[in-house]
Parts: sequence; C-alpha cells; structure tokens
Amino acid sequence: MKKYVLFAILLLLASPSAFAMRCGTRIVTEGTQDFQVRERCGEPFYADTYVSTEVFGAYGPVQNYRDVQYDVWYYNFGPRHLMRRFVFRDGVLAREETLGYGVDEIGSDCNPNRDYRGFSVGELIARCGEPASRRTYYDTLVRRPIPGYERYRDQRREEWIYDFGEDRFLRSMVLIDGRVETINTIER
Repeated sequence: MKKYVLFAILLLLASPSAFAMRCGTRIVTEGTQDFQVRERCGEPFYADTYVSTEVFGAYGPVQNYRDVQYDVWYYNFGPRHLMRRFVFRDGVLAREETLGYGVDEIGSDCNPNRDYRGFSVGELIARCGEPASRRTYYDTLVRRPIPGYERYRDQRREEWIYDFGEDRFLRSMVLIDGRVETINTIER
C-alpha cells in the first residue's frame, strides 16, 4: 500500500497541472496565451516589455535574425497572498514566478529604510509606487551558448529616484534588467 501512495504522489508532482497557478477557479499554466491570462486573472498592476534578438547561423553563409518580445506582468492579490510575475515570450506564457506578499494598495508600503536590493521592478512598484524620477540606459549583451547561435539583448539599466518628503532624503535605486541592484542616499 505504501508503494502505491508513494507512486501516486510522484505522479502528482510530475504532472504539469501540479505546477499550475489558479486565478479564481481558472488554471494558468506555461503555454497559455497572454489574452487568456488576462481573461482569467484580470489586468496586471504593472507590465514591462523588452526585446531580444536571436541569430541563427551566426558566422555561416546565411544568418537569420529574429526579434523575440518578452512581456512581464505583475499581479498583486492582496497582503495575505503572494504576488506573481508572469513572463510571456511572443505572447505565450513562458514562466511564472512567485514573489513576496502583496499589499493592500499599490505604493502604500514604502519604507525608506528597507533594503530593496534584489526586489523585482513589480515588487518595488507595489511597495513604493512610481518613482519621482526615472532614467533608462541600454547596453547590448551578446551571448553565444553554442556555435552558430547568438543572442543579442539590450541590458536595461535604470535609475529610479524616490522622494520621501521635504524633511527626509532622496533614495536612488539602480535597477539592472528589472531588479534593484544598488541603493544610494541623495541629499536634498
């Protein structure tokens, strides 16, 4: 009997639906179209987009360039639930990530003394709202994982500045590809 129970548990863990996420009564899994996720989960509270260029046949007689669009959606289901990050590749859900706990209201849980390093852009927006100032810079990264294939991608560097009031200070947060990398204090 123990063997059957163990076997049933292993089957459950190996099935794709075991790793699915629920939005109400509907299931969202990898391979779901973006419009289906919006229909099942509603509008994300924050969305981000970036493009990557894939090169097939690099250094060969024929090179094929293809732009791939990535859309990243963030969902906040309230303070008793974990936030979710959905990454779509050309409109198809490629992966889903669980983030920290959500908030009652977007931008209502910003603590100037909190260490936000490692936070995703969606978690930062959920906690602190939109910054007072935002600057964006791009570098191009080229990856060659196998011969004949290259992947060009713009690495996005952003500086977000949050103003914590006249009596307080400014915080500069540097984000690399949608994650907080460094935090600096700026005097008024």
